[in-house]
Amino acid sequence: MNATVEQQYDALKKRMERATSKVGRRVEEIHVIAVTKYVSIQTANEAIKAGISHIGENRLEGLLEKKAVIGDGATWHFIGSLQSRKAKDVIGHISVLHSLDRLSLAKEVQKRLVEREKTLDCFVQVNVSGETSKSGLAPEEVDSFIMALAEYDRIRVIGLMTMAPYAENAEETRPHFKALKQLQQRIADKEYVHAPCTELSMGMSNDFEVAVEEGATYIRIGTILVGNEQVSE
Repeated sequence: MNATVEQQYDALKKRMERATSKVGRRVEEIHVIAVTKYVSIQTANEAIKAGISHIGENRLEGLLEKKAVIGDGATWHFIGSLQSRKAKDVIGHISVLHSLDRLSLAKEVQKRLVEREKTLDCFVQVNVSGETSKSGLAPEEVDSFIMALAEYDRIRVIGLMTMAPYAENAEETRPHFKALKQLQQRIADKEYVHAPCTELSMGMSNDFEVAVEEGATYIRIGTILVGNEQVSE
C-alpha cells in the first residue's frame, strides 16, 4: 500500500530533524516546498492538508491550473526557468520566484509588478557547478548582478538558489551547497536594502539533508513527498 502524503511528510520531517540536530539548527528554520510538477491537483491539495504551506511549480500551465482550484490556500513559488515573455502570465500568481538570473528578466518582472502595484520576493539563481545544462549565473557574476538589481525597486532579493549536480552519493553535493552558503553570507553582510539575501533555496529529494546541514532555509521536495504521478497538464 502506497504511503499517503501525510505519512511521507512525517518521514521527511524526521529526516530533517536528524540533519538539523547534527549541525545545531532547528527544523523550524527550514521551509518545505512541495514540488507538484508531476502530480495532480488532488495530490497538491493533500500536501496542503498535511500541513505544507509552500507549493512549487516550474511550468506556467501547471501553476495556473492548480492555483485556479487551490487559490490562496498555499504560498506559491515558481521554481523553474522563466522566459521573459511569460513573466506577464506568472507575476501576480506567485509570492516567490526562485530563478532570477538575468537583467532582461528583471526588467520584465519589474514592469509587470509596477502594473499590479506589487513587490516580489526573488531568489537569484546561481549555477555553482558550472554545468552547461543548468541555468543561473556563474558565482563570480552574482555580486555585480545584485548591485544592478537596485534599479528595480519592486524586486526584493531574499536569497540565492542553486541546483546541485545529481549524485548517487549525496555527500558529493556538499561543496556546491557550501559554496552557495559562503556567497549568500558575503552578500548578506553588505546589507543591501533591496537584497537582504538571508535565505538559501537548495536541496531536493536526493540531497536535501546535505543542503540542510550546509544552511538551506528552503528545500524543494517532489518525489519523496508527493510522488511522481506523471500527470499530463
